[in-house]
Amino acid sequence: MRVVMLGYQTWGHRTLRALLDSDHKVALVVTHPKSDHAYEKIWDDSVADLAAEHGVPVLLRHRPDDPELLNALRDAAPDIIVANNWRTWLPSELFDLPPHGTLNIHDSLLPAYAGFSPLIWALINGEKEVGVTAHRMNAELDAGDIVVQRAVEVGPDDTATDLFHKTVGLIGPIVHEALDLIASGRARWIPQDRSKASFFHKRSIEDSRIDWNWPAEDLARLVRAQSDPYPNAFTYHRGERVRILSAGVSRARYGGTPGRIFIREGDGVVIVAGADARSGRRHGLVVKRLRTEDGTEHAAADYFRTMGGYLTARP
Repeated sequence: MRVVMLGYQTWGHRTLRALLDSDHKVALVVTHPKSDHAYEKIWDDSVADLAAEHGVPVLLRHRPDDPELLNALRDAAPDIIVANNWRTWLPSELFDLPPHGTLNIHDSLLPAYAGFSPLIWALINGEKEVGVTAHRMNAELDAGDIVVQRAVEVGPDDTATDLFHKTVGLIGPIVHEALDLIASGRARWIPQDRSKASFFHKRSIEDSRIDWNWPAEDLARLVRAQSDPYPNAFTYHRGERVRILSAGVSRARYGGTPGRIFIREGDGVVIVAGADARSGRRHGLVVKRLRTEDGTEHAAADYFRTMGGYLTARP
C-alpha cells in the first residue's frame, strides 16, 4: 500500500521507522515544527529528519487544514494514512481521503484515556495496565473502530518514563500487524464501547503542582508520573520551589494539617497528606529525594534538617 504518515516526536518517529521497514511505500510525511512546549521537548526524535534521510517528501504544519496540504495528499494518492501523535484536529476531507481511511496509533487502551498524555494520567489514577491501540479515525477524537490493541502491566514502582519505554516498543509491531491485516482484507474492526470512554487534556506545568489535600497514595503516583525527563511534581518550602523526585507512602498513619513536615521515617521525611489528615487515619507521603531550583539534588533527610513548618502549593 501507499502510505502517508502524520506524526510528531518519538511516537511519530517510531511509526515512520516501522513504515519504512515494512513492505509498504511511504509517499509523504507531514509533521509539526519543533515546539518550546515543555512536554513537546521530551521524546523529541525528529520525524522530519528521518523522512529526509530516506528521501521521503516532508511537509511541516501546525494545522492540517490548508488547501496546499490537501492537494499534496491527493497527489500522493495514499491507500491509507497512518497517524501517531498528531497534535491538532484533522478535517474529515483529510482522514477520509484514502480508500482505507486513516489509521491512528494511540498510546492508551481505548476507549479509556483518549486525548493527551494518557500514560501520565493513567499512572496518576492507579491503572493496572496501559497500552497502545490502532484504530480507524473518525470525526470524534480517538473514538473510531479498533483493529489492534496491546496491553502492558504497570509495575508497582513504574514511572511514566518506564511506561513510555514499555509502550513505545509496541508501536512497530502494532503498525506492521495492523497494516498487514488491512492490506490482506483480514482486518476485524471492533467498535469502541463509548460508555467506557474518557478524554484527558494536555498536561501543563500547573498539573504538576502538589496539592497536599490529595491522599499520600495519589501523591506518590503523581511523583512517579512526573519523573525525569518530565517536569517534576513540585511544591514550595519557605517560598522556594522544590521538585519531588522520589517519594512513597508512609508505613505509619499520621494526623495533622496537610503539608506539615512531620517526622523522619526510613530514608525519608513524612509530609502529612490528605484532606481528612486531621483524623489521624491517613498515611503520609515519605519524600526521599528532591531538587531545588538551582538544580541540586538532595536527600530529603539532609534537606529538611529540622522538622516542622509546611510545604505549600504556592509561595
